[in-house]
Amino acid sequence: MSGQRELGNFLRTRRAQLRPADVGLPDYGDRRRVPGLRREELALLAGVSSSYYTRLEQGQSMSPSPEVLDAIGRALHLDEAEQRHLHDLADRAKRRTGVHRPPAEHVDAATLDLLEAVGDVPALVSGRRSDILAWNRTGHALFASHLDPAGPADPGNRPNLVRLIFLDPHTRALYADWPGKARAVVENLRMTAGRHPDDTLLTSLVDELTTRSPEFAAMWADHRVGPCDSAVYEMRHPLVGSLTVRQHSLRPAQDEERHIVLALAEPGSPSQTALRLLTHGSSSTRC
Repeated sequence: MSGQRELGNFLRTRRAQLRPADVGLPDYGDRRRVPGLRREELALLAGVSSSYYTRLEQGQSMSPSPEVLDAIGRALHLDEAEQRHLHDLADRAKRRTGVHRPPAEHVDAATLDLLEAVGDVPALVSGRRSDILAWNRTGHALFASHLDPAGPADPGNRPNLVRLIFLDPHTRALYADWPGKARAVVENLRMTAGRHPDDTLLTSLVDELTTRSPEFAAMWADHRVGPCDSAVYEMRHPLVGSLTVRQHSLRPAQDEERHIVLALAEPGSPSQTALRLLTHGSSSTRC
């Protein structure tokens, strides 16, 4: 999809999600023919002309200034991540980007050493497209014990976190609040797609999931974005039962492409005991 259309779709979708009362405007009830705000209302709030904003939504204006984008973002009540995404889409609309197949992603030795050093803490490394590039024994045992532990070592067949969430029954059953987890990974993937419109593997992943999962297609069409930095999840593991963990996503220094995901349990909690049991089990079954 072109950058202009992506920018227009994002603006149109977010405008439809705002109610007049959200921005201090009167709601005329049944007399309002469109969901959310009208274009002229949003334009007024942003301090731009209605005709200019209409052209922007329709993909006919490709050079909005950063100041105009900031004003539109404030009018739409975008948060920091959403505002950055808006700028990414506008930048994408301005330039002609060729498509290319990116090289295979790799994990440096220092990161692999870190995975081993954290030991009993489940950990994995996620790449640009949410491919699992590496994991430690406990990370494999918690997130994907039904998969080959050597899977991340094969660049052509690595497990993908988003694909697992939507298409793998084991992973779906792992999260008590599956919709919440699913929305989080889609919002993060949308941010990545805005930054890397020329990544053919990323485009193929989105196309595949849109075709194979109606739930993914609906969430993707919602145009919401957000980083997966830290969140608490209740998990239902087939070996150790229910446990609650906080998943932290950390970026190595000067690297926005890869994330180290850690799953931490509250000290002294039953969940920490469950993780220790899982660690013991994964160590005892090691070849």
